[in-house]
Amino acid sequence: MRLSAIGDVCNAVAAVQAIQAAQPQAILTWVIGKAEHSLLEGLPGVEFIVFDKRQGKRAFKQFKQQMRGRQFDVLLHMQVALRANWLARLVPAKRKVGFDQHRSKELHSLFINERIRPQPSPHVLEGFFAFAEKVGVPADAIERAEWYMPLSAADHAFAQEHLPDARSIIIVPAASNKERNWLPERYAAVADHAHQQGFSVLLCGGPSEMERELESRIQQASHCHIHSLIGQTTLKQLQALLERAALVIAPDTGPAHMANAAGTPVLGLYGHANPGRTGPWRDRQWVVEVYHQHLEQQRGKPANALPWGTRVKGEHVMASIDVTTVCKRFDAMVAHFGL
Repeated sequence: MRLSAIGDVCNAVAAVQAIQAAQPQAILTWVIGKAEHSLLEGLPGVEFIVFDKRQGKRAFKQFKQQMRGRQFDVLLHMQVALRANWLARLVPAKRKVGFDQHRSKELHSLFINERIRPQPSPHVLEGFFAFAEKVGVPADAIERAEWYMPLSAADHAFAQEHLPDARSIIIVPAASNKERNWLPERYAAVADHAHQQGFSVLLCGGPSEMERELESRIQQASHCHIHSLIGQTTLKQLQALLERAALVIAPDTGPAHMANAAGTPVLGLYGHANPGRTGPWRDRQWVVEVYHQHLEQQRGKPANALPWGTRVKGEHVMASIDVTTVCKRFDAMVAHFGL
């Protein structure tokens, strides 16, 4: 069970596919959110049960009906939110594995009878792999983490049509929370820098008013042509685009993890969350972050002296990330990956 969010379910895919590799006889059912299912629909060997939280009590009633007559050997309860905890009680499973005591919240402990091993400072992906260990996946399997994301020929054709140039970068400028976004004029400056090196630039994202505003301000501030597909793609089409890109630039947002799953290098921009916990797994070393400096300023202690995952607050935190640093990191990635 992992209902949300996009980035988290992408990380969970690697753990699920590790289970399939270690236990090929296992029959897997995934309880997932509606939006997240639209990305993962068609994942080989997985039955999905979609929970649409927007339906409220009706969704719980429907889920209860779907559980009738079923029996599972184990529930891997990979979410501590109260909604997911309440769903977990309806799952007829002999074993209900949840997070360790330190990460349990919102009554999570009341709905499980086993725990994953404690981890002092885990990335989200490491937490999910600890669940996989409970059903026979070797502890070192995370070192070989792989993703297969189900895309159709039409999805790939869409990406090829809109991203024909192999030297293209995608900027996903918006996170779900506005304060985690970088400044539009700085995205534009990095786009200009990339364009000067022969890269074309594409903007991607959802249809929200916030993202439309960012789109407009970035294009107005840039001196180069920036094509935009903001609000014009499905999640699967976006996944196909991210797969074709040479490099992706994004703040702490789901598409950064989608790009990571595609094997595309990600230049992450982080200020409010610890990139060691939520950064793109394969590319954490490339993240430009101001998290640690702001955390110490706000809390008077370094990250290793505070609870793991402590967040930084403030709407101007991301303004501490400067264009020069991001451009230098971009250049280093271009050289390292031979782009």
